[in-house]
Amino acid sequence: MSAGPLQRYLDEPGVTDVLVNGPDEVWVDRGHGVQPVPVRFSDATHVRALAVRLAAAGGQRLDDASPLVDARLPGGVRLHAVVEPVCSQGAVISLRVPRRRTMTLDELVAGGTLPAAWAPLVAGMVRRRAGILVAGGTGTGKTTLLAALVGLVPHDERIVCVEEARELDPDHPHVVPLTARRPNVEGSGAVGLDELVRAALRMRPDRIVLGECRGAEVRDVLMAMNTGHDGGFTTLHASTAAHVPARLEALGALAGMDRDTVAAQTVGAIDVVMHLRRTGGRRHVAEIATARRGADGRLVIAAAAVHHGAGGTDGRGPVAGAVLDPDAWSSLWERWAPSAAPVAGTP
Repeated sequence: MSAGPLQRYLDEPGVTDVLVNGPDEVWVDRGHGVQPVPVRFSDATHVRALAVRLAAAGGQRLDDASPLVDARLPGGVRLHAVVEPVCSQGAVISLRVPRRRTMTLDELVAGGTLPAAWAPLVAGMVRRRAGILVAGGTGTGKTTLLAALVGLVPHDERIVCVEEARELDPDHPHVVPLTARRPNVEGSGAVGLDELVRAALRMRPDRIVLGECRGAEVRDVLMAMNTGHDGGFTTLHASTAAHVPARLEALGALAGMDRDTVAAQTVGAIDVVMHLRRTGGRRHVAEIATARRGADGRLVIAAAAVHHGAGGTDGRGPVAGAVLDPDAWSSLWERWAPSAAPVAGTP
């Protein structure tokens, strides 16, 4: 279906988000931050009518009784919209455009997302079945990196991907996608991520991938990765790697897990944390870290090496930063990429 005057931007290569804050305020993100575009609606009623029409296309209802909607449109565009009385200024529309194709690890290196010198370690982690948590803020490229990692999984392995809204489209021949379902207007029929993770365990998976860990499903995915389903991946919103423990503890509390249980389960399930950051419009892996328990028993995510994501280049991407913990960094390479030399990044 058409998104009216917004469609041209949804079809434009490189656009990641289209945002409507009102009849005279439309913004587009082309990967370098949001910028205003010359689109004008006749009035607030016109904006609301488009929001209602888009919601209906996604199988959802948007009106005064249900003033908030989150839906996936035909073609994969993610819609989030709110109307009065939730938003006093009228309808606000947020459209997230899916990637038109999955990037490979080599392309992430070429684009500066990952230092070339780290690529053997990352490939080794996937090949040798490390449990990987990809963390970062909104729009830092977590899903892009996750899809590239899934594409590195040997093609004779069966992968079950669990997502709230389908975004992953990895380059892999054996992927089973499971997507959560919201309740209907009567409040029934919901299928949550926690149910889907449990269902995935019964589908003979070689790997389980949770697109984003954002609620009580943290318990199920950590337990799965601790009971023989190693080599799984998930993503988490966190501003730095050091903030990951607090986020996991908060999510664990939703599932009835205490702090000690979260720490024990995480250390057993997560071998490596890859944290992404967006600097000056450029997305890059900023830290590679490990999970351990501190002297007080609490979960600690400690960065082994950092990548500044800026500065000189050698033709293969930005110069990497530095090793923060030489012992931890060497241990990562010895375990996951023993045939490669443990280096911080491109010198």
